[in-house]
Amino acid sequence: MTAQVTFRQADERDLDLLVGLFDGVARWMVRSGIDQWKPGARGPEHFRARIAEGEVWIAERAGRAVGAYELWWEDRDVWGPQPPVAGYVHRLMTDRETAPAGTGRVLLTHAEERIAGAGRGLARLDCEVGNAVLGAYYEGAGYVSVGADLEKVGAEGRRYAVRRLEKALA
Repeated sequence: MTAQVTFRQADERDLDLLVGLFDGVARWMVRSGIDQWKPGARGPEHFRARIAEGEVWIAERAGRAVGAYELWWEDRDVWGPQPPVAGYVHRLMTDRETAPAGTGRVLLTHAEERIAGAGRGLARLDCEVGNAVLGAYYEGAGYVSVGADLEKVGAEGRRYAVRRLEKALA
């Protein structure tokens, strides 16, 4: 499947596409009983800022977007001040209707390659403690929990705990 997915860096023309991917995943979460992302919680302004401040990557298959992710070079809110040893993966999204099986792992691998290519030895991410399925997914991809859970307050004022996970890169 890897050869069937190509990556390109997002730009301002992709804002609606990214919002659509986010909302699609959020609707799937709501239907699946996962209390995490909400449709409408990330609009064009969010993705515009992420494109300007970091990297946003889109995965395509046969000319159609099947996933995306954000790559940050620091994440002080979750990890505090850190030396430049890691890249931080956020909003790993796959189109639940069109993405081939395994697309999430392909997205993670691409992020890990970008991080290693920048000379950093750790890929880091966080996920909500209450989402055991996602936590197990990341563990299956080689990520391990680091430190104590952290309480966060979302943009909508909801309090929740997150697990911090990292993976050493070769």
